[in-house]
Amino acid sequence: MKKSRIALILMGIIALMACQNSAQKKNKDTMQVSEKIVAQYQGANVKEYILINQNGMEIRIINYGGIVTYLTAKDKNGIYEDVVLGFDQAEKYWTEPYASNCCYLGAIVGRYGNRIAKGEFELNDTSYSLATNNGPNHLHGGLVGFDKVVWESESFKKEKSCGVKLRYLSKDGEEGYPGNFSIEVVYSLTDQDELRIDYTGSIDQACPVNVTHHGYFNLTGGSNSNILDHELVIHADRYTVVDETLIPTGELRQVAKTPMDFNKAHKIGERIAEVEGGYDHNYVLSDDVLPLRKVIRVKEPASGRIMDVLTTEPGVQFYSGNFLNGILMGKNNVAYNKHWGFCLETQHYPDSPNQDDFPSTTLNPGETYSHTTIYQFKAEQ
Repeated sequence: MKKSRIALILMGIIALMACQNSAQKKNKDTMQVSEKIVAQYQGANVKEYILINQNGMEIRIINYGGIVTYLTAKDKNGIYEDVVLGFDQAEKYWTEPYASNCCYLGAIVGRYGNRIAKGEFELNDTSYSLATNNGPNHLHGGLVGFDKVVWESESFKKEKSCGVKLRYLSKDGEEGYPGNFSIEVVYSLTDQDELRIDYTGSIDQACPVNVTHHGYFNLTGGSNSNILDHELVIHADRYTVVDETLIPTGELRQVAKTPMDFNKAHKIGERIAEVEGGYDHNYVLSDDVLPLRKVIRVKEPASGRIMDVLTTEPGVQFYSGNFLNGILMGKNNVAYNKHWGFCLETQHYPDSPNQDDFPSTTLNPGETYSHTTIYQFKAEQ
């Protein structure tokens, strides 16, 4: 009788331990999402969303500008560190003059990402004038583009991903663009250590549309050095040649045997002195939209961190942080000096509304604007 009682107690303990282990495993496998109000901007609540996957990768996003403020990636020792430039306080994204007027740190840019020559284009026999906020040209949507508005936002959680849905209505005439353009951007953190970005939109008048993400990456972790030793591969045979104001001339030039060729891995700083002003060029990934495919790899040798980029877009703007000048004091009071971060902005080509030979960016009523980009993180020795 005594032995039976002991056996029952032991069975109970074993069952309890099994339940605890099961609960711990379930908790470990669960994607985590939280949100809080962190600031006010023009009477609207600025919310911060914190996403954590089962591996411990963490992404933070604010609904002002759809900015990714924090993103961790593991190194070869399995240590996760922040690999994007930004600020510790949300308010700095609109109160720091240089940041708000120039850098677009981690933001969604549009209605047209990149440049439109002289802020002008013609569509269906009508001429349109946009704000010129980059010398003589229009850049990243104008004076108040998608990076400077508070988006409607809500979080979601699935079995293998979690994220934030952001929505914005760009009204007819905003920054000079025709039509009411409704845009949704979905950021997803997956259990494969990926940041996935899905863009969809619709419009009631024809208009050029080219929305992208303007994240600055530095895979050293903590942004303690520049990005010139990062090894870069871009699978592209051509790039769009630009004039002195960074507007395409229309020529798609071969990269072979030039400092623009990254079909094999090269350090970003290896040949940058041969490129006037540094890298700020659109690479031609295809002649039109294609299915999602891997087009870029970046590796930081010391940490072993790797970032692969997959996209459906025909181009990518590779920018080597040439205009960072040390004025900005970023996270952990780090000065963002020249070449302190790089951008890989998946997109259509710059100035496409004025370039008949480039893939069209015109969105018409009844059509759906749609594309996807994935930033995929891993590490190796």
